[in-house]
Amino acid sequence: MSLPIIFCIDDDAQVLRALTRDLRSRYRSDYRILSTTSVAEGLDSLLELKNKGTTIALFLSDQRMPEMEGVSFLEKAMKIFPDAKRVLLTAYADTRAAIEAINAVRLDYYLIKPWDPPEEKLFPVLDGLLDDWQNTFRPVFSGIKIIGHQYSELSYNLKDFLAGNLVPYQWLDIKVTEEAEKLMHLNGLSQEDLPVVFFDDGTFIVKPGIVELAAKAGLTPQIQFDMYDVVIIGAGPAGLAAGVYGSSEGLKTLLIERRAPGGQAGTSSRIENYLGFPVGISGAELTQRGTTQAIRLGTEIISPVGVTGIQNNNGYKSLLLDNGATINTRSVIVTTGVNYRRLEQKGINDFTGAGIYYGAAMTEASACNGQDVYVVGGGNSAGQAAMYLSKFAKNVYIIIRKENLVSTMSAYLIDQLEATKNIRVKGKCEIIEARGSGRLEELVIQDTGTLKNETHAAGALYIFIGAKPFTDWIALDIMKDKRGFLETGNAVKQNASFDKIWKQDRDPYLLETSCPGIFAAGDVRSGSMNRVASAVGEGSMAISFVHQYLSEVK
Repeated sequence: MSLPIIFCIDDDAQVLRALTRDLRSRYRSDYRILSTTSVAEGLDSLLELKNKGTTIALFLSDQRMPEMEGVSFLEKAMKIFPDAKRVLLTAYADTRAAIEAINAVRLDYYLIKPWDPPEEKLFPVLDGLLDDWQNTFRPVFSGIKIIGHQYSELSYNLKDFLAGNLVPYQWLDIKVTEEAEKLMHLNGLSQEDLPVVFFDDGTFIVKPGIVELAAKAGLTPQIQFDMYDVVIIGAGPAGLAAGVYGSSEGLKTLLIERRAPGGQAGTSSRIENYLGFPVGISGAELTQRGTTQAIRLGTEIISPVGVTGIQNNNGYKSLLLDNGATINTRSVIVTTGVNYRRLEQKGINDFTGAGIYYGAAMTEASACNGQDVYVVGGGNSAGQAAMYLSKFAKNVYIIIRKENLVSTMSAYLIDQLEATKNIRVKGKCEIIEARGSGRLEELVIQDTGTLKNETHAAGALYIFIGAKPFTDWIALDIMKDKRGFLETGNAVKQNASFDKIWKQDRDPYLLETSCPGIFAAGDVRSGSMNRVASAVGEGSMAISFVHQYLSEVK
């Protein structure tokens, strides 16, 4: 396979030579560097490269060129290679044009010339953009392959797990892919064996469970220490932030995740109100960056492993895992987040994983091509999912019980939904029944004002309702509010049972539960703000309180 391309254009030949030299010094082993001083020649080359099936990873274009401004060139280039990253080279006087280009051509970055030294001003920017591009780039595939039925719950669970853990895989639908039939035939497999997972070493597993798949994919490293300073339960934004700060500050840090890093935020197709990302960032990209950063700083991550209980043992905590193992730690941070509440209407459970999904389930979006798709829920996650699904579906309908989205969704998302022609909000409505044969085919929707029922064809239903904290497994004397969220800090002190349970000479720390040394951060905590930024802040802050607690028990 030929290397992907970094494509450069600048009408100043001297500047272009310098740029090409710097790029080749850094990226020649992984990318081809192509350059031109002519816009016309550049556009002709792009068409030729597209016809050859070549991939362009990144464009770098000068803004002030006599034939065409750089923004206009990028606008034309993105129509040919829409997935390539786009960087504008500008003089200081052209920064306004560059900022306007963020919306015009979804510009990823702009660099002010000169970029010397490149080790500080050029390479860090391009490294990040190329890393992001590699997350979605799919070359000729040689990794894990999953063969199964599109509307199989087990097949969906396998795909969702690998996607959530950022493990590349190829999905081969047995009904539409010739390669799937050939692989099955050559290995003496029948449709009763589906789903089957093939690995790059030539082996395969029939109907694997998540734990078996994780072990084969190398996602279950062994625990290294007999005692940790802090164990974080849950690898959402709060857990990843705690992992980054814990390990960076010298603590022996372990992060346990029962499914995949990122939590609900990790499945978001686009987060646009997170500080520092003017064009937004996907939940998968944010998760990948956070996970990489935590591991680089020394955090151990084990997944998929669930914690079934916590025990207090003479000043340290023992965590009981669902695989039978026990982990000892001096402190614990619970960042298990929340689960979407389940719909209990008739037929919903029959088609879960077969057209009905809880959360974004982006792995299934392409299967909705040309169909009517429904989203239940009025929060930001529902809006972000609707925007993503609108790229594939014929129509996306958002079902909410309220009249509109004003009180539940961010204004920027409401504006985007209103500007998207194939998205419609159906207020004062609810789903009464799901119907189909082997997969979801129809939904019965009721107008809550008139009580009139209507039946609609449905290719898929995505559910984003309520927030149930994942705390059922927690015992000890850890206080919870009426909805099951963990109480911390002042809420613990105000609880009627405080004097009976809390036996320390000090008050609980801000994020400390009613059990000393056990902290809670993010959405699982009572009174949290339910935003990615606040979860990251709480996860980071929890490490500060861990330090204070550990200083007491030495």
